Amino acid sequence: MAKIKVTLVRSTIGAIPKHKKTVEALGLRKTNSSNIHEDNAAIRGMVKQVSHLVKVEEINE
Repeated sequence: MAKIKVTLVRSTIGAIPKHKKTVEALGLRKTNSSNIHEDNAAIRGMVKQVSHLVKVEEINE
């Protein structure tokens, strides 16, 4: 299955609480931290919700 790398590029300071929880659920804590996830509809939906805070890269294996 394909994988994606999600990186937090903007701070969650000032973000609404729902977005802060979504970023935390993606496993991102500090700015420039990254996490690798399976590419599925649930993760894509979470990324879309906080797209203004994160950067997404496709990982080819």
